[in-house]
Amino acid sequence: MIRCLSLPPPPFCQREALRYAGVRSADQDMAALLDSVYHQAAPALSYRVCFGEFPLCIRGNICDLGFAKTESASLARHLMGCESILVMGATIGISLDRLILRWGRLSPARALMLQALGTERIESTCDAFCEKMEGDLSPRGLHLTPRFSPGYGDLPLSLQRDLFSALAPENKIGLTLNSSLIMSPSKSVTALMGLTREKPNPIPNPCRSCAAGDCAYRRNQ
Repeated sequence: MIRCLSLPPPPFCQREALRYAGVRSADQDMAALLDSVYHQAAPALSYRVCFGEFPLCIRGNICDLGFAKTESASLARHLMGCESILVMGATIGISLDRLILRWGRLSPARALMLQALGTERIESTCDAFCEKMEGDLSPRGLHLTPRFSPGYGDLPLSLQRDLFSALAPENKIGLTLNSSLIMSPSKSVTALMGLTREKPNPIPNPCRSCAAGDCAYRRNQ
């Protein structure tokens, strides 16, 4: 069964938003611009998630996810020992895309901050959802692995089509996928997580396990 949630706005992290904007050390003017952008955009944002639990079977690098089979050594390692998976789609809505389009013509700096704000907001939404699910799964003695999205590692981005077929988020939370595998609204995330009896060790810096060493958003600490 696919379920939907509307979450309250998660706490805002200015430092993360500035990192997504590529700002390493913010001055007063930059912080003020981000604060202005946040207060402009926040009332129009929604925090919506749809999700479902699916069976899991791993044989070598072949992962049977219940709704699709895919070959991925990195996903197989990530889900090793898990009993099933939780698949999610999350979005903060289309209103921010419209603001970004508008301000892209009027003020590139403001549009950049809106982009960074949107990335921080959707990541915070996913974190809040996972925290809630940890609590919901506790009576079953289960824990979540970190999120793993199509396109990460050697997991093919084309898995998005199967994931969208399984969740049908178009009518549930207004999240769509086009023929080029681009999601709309742009500030959206799809991911899957393993359900395991053994609580995973926290990952202080997930960027260390990513091969994209030239990523502009990479955490150094």
